Amino acid sequence: MIRIFLTFFLIFTFFLAVDAQSEPYTREKIWEKDIAAFLDVDLRQTPPSNAVLFTGSSSIRMWTSLRSDFPKLNVINRGFGGSQLNDLVFFAPKIVIPYKPKKIVIYSGENDIEAGRSPEDVLADFQAFLAIRDKHLAGTPVIYISMKPSILRWAIWPNMEKTNSLIKTEAAKHKKVTFVDISTAMLGTDGKPPADLFISDGLHLSRKGYDLWREILAPHLR
Repeated sequence: MIRIFLTFFLIFTFFLAVDAQSEPYTREKIWEKDIAAFLDVDLRQTPPSNAVLFTGSSSIRMWTSLRSDFPKLNVINRGFGGSQLNDLVFFAPKIVIPYKPKKIVIYSGENDIEAGRSPEDVLADFQAFLAIRDKHLAGTPVIYISMKPSILRWAIWPNMEKTNSLIKTEAAKHKKVTFVDISTAMLGTDGKPPADLFISDGLHLSRKGYDLWREILAPHLR
């Protein structure tokens, strides 16, 4: 009797373990701490009104000098590193819509391509974000920063170039949606991205890289 009980107990615990391992890793779990941190900041200090919202992946999250780079603007940084454009679509009700921003600046899509998603997938997510803008923030300008060429991800640059082209074409179909190309300026005379635009990982921007972005973006933020 004891043996039968132990056998059933072991089988039961085994299936519990398998079920736990197969539980989907949802966006809420992946970004729980990041999104909670944003909401906590919003509770402790009222976000500036009429602000320019910068959002997207790590190139935005690590742009810690946004306020000094654009001193005449009220800025909000809601970049969460490693995120994809579909993550931004999912969390827009929490980290985009509530701020009612003056403008929205996006850098996202690069991680999507790295993860194996197609340029068409990223385009679809961009269209989904614009649909959210049109429904909840009608008339709010959106600025999409093109995906950047980098040393670390040079092998997938052709797919990122294709995605840039698709999004540029899509942006032109919409009112108050601007595609800003930073990729051309990030390629050297040899056709490859110079190392001094990046920190040691060959992916994220150095101070010189952000200075370049600031210079290109500034006319679109005035």
